[in-house]
Amino acid sequence: MIGGRRVLIILPAWNEAEGLPNVLKEIQDLLPGVDTLVVDDGSTDRTAAVAAAAGSAVARLPYNLGVGGAMRLGYRYAYLHGYDVAIQVDSDGQHDPAYVPVLLEKLGEADLVVGARFDGEGDYRVRGPRKWAMGLLSVVLSRITGTRLTDTTSGFRACNRRLIEFFAKWYPVEYLGDTVESMVGAARCGFTVRQVPVAMRERTTGRPSASPVKAMVYLSRAGLVLLLSMIRRMPADLREIARRPAPANEPAELTARV
Repeated sequence: MIGGRRVLIILPAWNEAEGLPNVLKEIQDLLPGVDTLVVDDGSTDRTAAVAAAAGSAVARLPYNLGVGGAMRLGYRYAYLHGYDVAIQVDSDGQHDPAYVPVLLEKLGEADLVVGARFDGEGDYRVRGPRKWAMGLLSVVLSRITGTRLTDTTSGFRACNRRLIEFFAKWYPVEYLGDTVESMVGAARCGFTVRQVPVAMRERTTGRPSASPVKAMVYLSRAGLVLLLSMIRRMPADLREIARRPAPANEPAELTARV
């Protein structure tokens, strides 16, 4: 519990057995009142075993679905277990859990809070077509959400109980669906999005994929994802979730629209 709210940190993990114990220990040391759920996304190593040994709840997918599929399962777990807040944290050590209280505080004026790398905190940099794609996405999604966004592909994000229910019932699993399309869908249905500046670290395990060809592919696919997210029909019943009043044990300020 933090501030009277039950908080769940969801960690999508694919073959992260090497670095996951340290990530979980850091979360437990900094945030002792928070629960964790590691979603083993079809790993072929001991990800599930080391997560359980570290004291985390574990959910296992039979094969690799990607971050979107893992997070969809995580949100369903959070919804079924009655959590007030769900926070996505990567399993590779890039996301600093020390910023979790900052995300939680911003939830007082939003349904979805994104930890932004390019908002004056830290020195994270991208170049070339990938930077152009991120810039384009930020401009367009800032207009869609009605707020300034600088890092729409960040996976470090927090959402309140109503958005947990929304994502438990609808969460895209396609490429960039877990970041771009999920944000567009939430905004189109009336949820409020905000960002807070965070510093991100170098990953402790795995290797980033970066090359001119991959960057151009990223640019093309990002544009396609954005287009599809704007024209895809959203079920009417999902819009009703955003219109509901805050639950009795949810702070009243979480209903504010700024």
